[in-house]
Amino acid sequence: MSQKKNEKASFIKKVLDTHKQEVGRRNSKVPLSESLPPAVAPIPIEVQNKMTAEDCAAILLGMAEDDPNHVLSRNYFRVWSGIRESTWNRYYGTFEEFKRQAGIKLPRQVHKLEREIAKHASVDHYRKMDKERSVWGDKYLKPRSTRVQTILAAADFHDHDCDPFALRVFLDVARRAKDIISVVCLNGDIFDLPEFGRFTQDPRDWDVTGRIKFVHNNIFRPLREALPNAQIDFIEGNHESRLLRHLGDATPAMKAILEELHGFDIPKLLGLDEFQINYIGKSSLAAWTQRDIEREVQRNYKLYFDCVLAHHFTNLGVRKGIPGFSGHSHAYKVIPLENPINGPGSWVQMGAMHVRDASYTDGERWSNGFMLVHADTQTKRSVMEYIDIGDFAWAGGVCYERRRDEYVLEDHK
Repeated sequence: MSQKKNEKASFIKKVLDTHKQEVGRRNSKVPLSESLPPAVAPIPIEVQNKMTAEDCAAILLGMAEDDPNHVLSRNYFRVWSGIRESTWNRYYGTFEEFKRQAGIKLPRQVHKLEREIAKHASVDHYRKMDKERSVWGDKYLKPRSTRVQTILAAADFHDHDCDPFALRVFLDVARRAKDIISVVCLNGDIFDLPEFGRFTQDPRDWDVTGRIKFVHNNIFRPLREALPNAQIDFIEGNHESRLLRHLGDATPAMKAILEELHGFDIPKLLGLDEFQINYIGKSSLAAWTQRDIEREVQRNYKLYFDCVLAHHFTNLGVRKGIPGFSGHSHAYKVIPLENPINGPGSWVQMGAMHVRDASYTDGERWSNGFMLVHADTQTKRSVMEYIDIGDFAWAGGVCYERRRDEYVLEDHK
């Protein structure tokens, strides 16, 4: 038995000696015409049949140590070891696992841990942004002492894809009701920025900066001028969350912004400080998968006066059991709620401020609209006053009619 072990060890030593000579020849850079590679000493079949897993690993590890700068491939090992693949793969299955067991590659468990560490390290810059935006939600609070508080709410403007007629009615209602409006709730997706979306867009048609400036000049500025004393809250929607993630990654579209808006920071980019807007973003940008990202965005909501909830997503808002309003789906819908403490109420899914003409989906099923919410801070009851917008709109005793130029999106741009 000892003689057979010695015979096997002798063959293994010959294989490694032959490989070491080949490595030395390669490293000496002697022309092939002057130094032919040594012949591989094949291990007899009967010896290979008796080789253990440790014997195979010893050959592989020895070859790796002889030439640490060379990547061992399956074919390279077959040629320079002189053993059949069936000799080692009966123990290890794949060549990758063979290298792991020989100690050349990290074990699967260690490699998995390294991947997890790398995954979390790759989103550390998002966590830094999370800390920065955590203070934006209550920077410009403007409380009022009146018993009945009125909220002007709208969602889904999608920057310059906003419906011009809906925007005109919205701003005019803000001007006319300025004495009673305590809070404006911009309930997500005020920006669109398809340059950062999953829908394909030709980079030559990008207008990132133009879209951001549209929101500043056509929505935020006239709104703040109409309501100088009102609190304006901006609840982060899925489009804003996507924008901030790209901000952290400095994608090509973000580099286009950097070239045109020097010295910007995120509050300046979103117009928060200029127009005194609170930004409610509770989600973590460090979410890893698309499903995790969607779940994180669902954490963005705000409770007003302990009786009205604003949430960008309908299903999440209804689950809270508090009357309120949402957007996102671009379609008007009312869901009755039962509250054993404050009595029955309603959840209103608002129509969008986005035009009902979108190249990437069937916008014909959408509707336009916004609302006024009147909350009694003593009884904790609320009244939802929805303003539906079509070819005409009726708000506060005034009839608005859509002008001819407000049917065409391009004229509005």
